[in-house]
Amino acid sequence: GGDNRKRQRRSISTAVGNDASAVDNEASRLTRRRRGITDGDTGNEAGLASGTSGTAGNSNAASSNGASAVVVAEEHTAVDVVTTLTAQVLDEHEGMDEAALKEHEEVTKVKNVAMLELGQYQMDTWYFSPLPKEMFRNGGLIDVLYVDEFSLNFFTRKSELLRFQAKELPKNRRHPPGNEIYRCGNLSMFEVDGFEERQYCQNLCYIAKLFLDHKTLYFDVDPFLFYVLCEVDERGYHPVGYYSKEKYSDVGYNLACILTFPSHQRKGYGRFLIAFSYELSKKEEKVGSPEKPMSDLGQQAYIPYWTSTIVDFLLNKSDECKSMSIMDIAKKTSIMAEDIIYALNTLGILKFVNGVYFISAERKLLEDLAKKHPVKEPRVDPSKLHWTPYLTDVKRDKFSLSSKKP
Repeated sequence: GGDNRKRQRRSISTAVGNDASAVDNEASRLTRRRRGITDGDTGNEAGLASGTSGTAGNSNAASSNGASAVVVAEEHTAVDVVTTLTAQVLDEHEGMDEAALKEHEEVTKVKNVAMLELGQYQMDTWYFSPLPKEMFRNGGLIDVLYVDEFSLNFFTRKSELLRFQAKELPKNRRHPPGNEIYRCGNLSMFEVDGFEERQYCQNLCYIAKLFLDHKTLYFDVDPFLFYVLCEVDERGYHPVGYYSKEKYSDVGYNLACILTFPSHQRKGYGRFLIAFSYELSKKEEKVGSPEKPMSDLGQQAYIPYWTSTIVDFLLNKSDECKSMSIMDIAKKTSIMAEDIIYALNTLGILKFVNGVYFISAERKLLEDLAKKHPVKEPRVDPSKLHWTPYLTDVKRDKFSLSSKKP
């Protein structure tokens, strides 16, 4: 009875090798240097500690190709040194020196558009946007920028907007250009190619800059795809937010810029857009990550998504697995390994035991974390997504899961 239970109280650990495509992150590099291991070695290990009060110890694992190996940790006494890692703070001004930051503030400190009218909503703008000079007829400030919500054409007078909608807007074009790839309830998603709809995508970027401090994409929209989220009613498809992504990213980014219009914030649409980007990554069989550094609003949206998604996965979808590695989580969620590690640090369940990384999470702790970090509505229904990814060379694409060895 008691002896059997003691023998069963053992931790499952998973060694995560130095996979150059996903697991090579700052935390593991610091650990390797501290332990005297070179970048070519595969000594960093992480795992899921299961059971009621399991303890983790040293585990021996080696993998010549950098793949993950699974080992069972031996029981140890209280001499183990357990340290909880602290999550790093993301800085949206990363990479900008003092002179560049000062120049940015000088250029953008004065707004050139006071209000934006999109559909039935008027919104106060937050930042400067480099709109075309011909828009500024009466000085350097536009009181209200009127935007047709279906074509995103700009007007400085309400009468011009009404005339355009009455005469020039096609009657059957009450939706964004491009292809509708998702429809569920009153939500619809359109994929717009920046090369085919250059004017629409450029105007979308101008609008986004009114609400984003750091954004540099305005003119070169050809290499990007834009995903426009719309609310659907009897009057048409009304855009509520969007995100963009590169058609091919050398660094594995699945999202370049994201914005929910202020008139539709606090509805869960930001999280929906993030979840949608990862659903596309699953279709592509890749891991993905947002473009770094992230803005403050981006951090507020991504960190809750990562934490809630990983907690939900560990709690509800890892029962069939005897062991769980960070690479296993990445393959199921398409979240990049470095973002998984950051989320585990934020949750406080990534432990550092005698130089080895372990995920220490009992079921009761996961249930408490699930209440604190719930998966919120609206959710993306993968069965409603009708989309085919671009064909790329799997051997050349190091972020493809198909190129990973088991």
